[in-house]
Amino acid sequence: MMGEPILIHIDDRGVATITLNRPDLRNAFDDNLITLLDDAIATLGADPEVRLIVLTGAGKAFSAGADINWMRAMIGSGKSENQDDALRLAGLMARLDGVAKPTLARVNGPAIGGGVGLVACCDIAVASTDARFGLSEVRLGLVPAVISPYVVAAIGRRNARRLFLTGEVLNAKQARRAGLVHEIAKPSNFNAAVEDQVAQLLLGGPIAQSEAKQLVRDVTSPQFSPEQLQKHTAALIARMRVSAEGQEGLGAFLEKRKAGWIAKSR
Repeated sequence: MMGEPILIHIDDRGVATITLNRPDLRNAFDDNLITLLDDAIATLGADPEVRLIVLTGAGKAFSAGADINWMRAMIGSGKSENQDDALRLAGLMARLDGVAKPTLARVNGPAIGGGVGLVACCDIAVASTDARFGLSEVRLGLVPAVISPYVVAAIGRRNARRLFLTGEVLNAKQARRAGLVHEIAKPSNFNAAVEDQVAQLLLGGPIAQSEAKQLVRDVTSPQFSPEQLQKHTAALIARMRVSAEGQEGLGAFLEKRKAGWIAKSR
């Protein structure tokens, strides 16, 4: 009998690790896992003691995407039920993409379909050289619709057109070249590579990191004209400079000491 579908661990640095815990099913998700994962990200995102979120899979896979039994049930459902089901997954992807804290995908093994979507939604992705990445929906007569905004944002239009059309599987090196993952490491060095990225993230101010994520969304959004963007970014840096965190960070730099948030995370 399998345990809880997801496991959550928060260490004394405020690093929260969410582990998809269905190893016998290669961490494939169904409606229950989607709900649990969405709730977990919302809860951790609102917790002031959590500095960052690491997402990984139990066993040898990161996530095989949709559970085959869940897919079988959807075949027998109508259009309305399928749309409601897809909206739940869309909500999860939006939650992960939009959470204010840094997110890191620890891709320990294959990521297929929706599993690729989870990787694309994270700020940073570190993959084992054993990992494989597949967007094979067209081979099932489907398309990677719900995850497409995040995958296209990660790998670009041209790469997405190729991979969405062929459904081919990428190895870790190919995924890095495509922009889906940032770092790859052999299994023997994988944990150290993940920890290196975690350590880098813990050096940043928590509020600044949240603002930085929003900044990327703002400067890539069509909502601002060039003139509006100038005013928006100028106002942002002015606000950050006079904020408590900005004052602490600048003061620590000038005084050649560690900022308070770094000391707290060690």
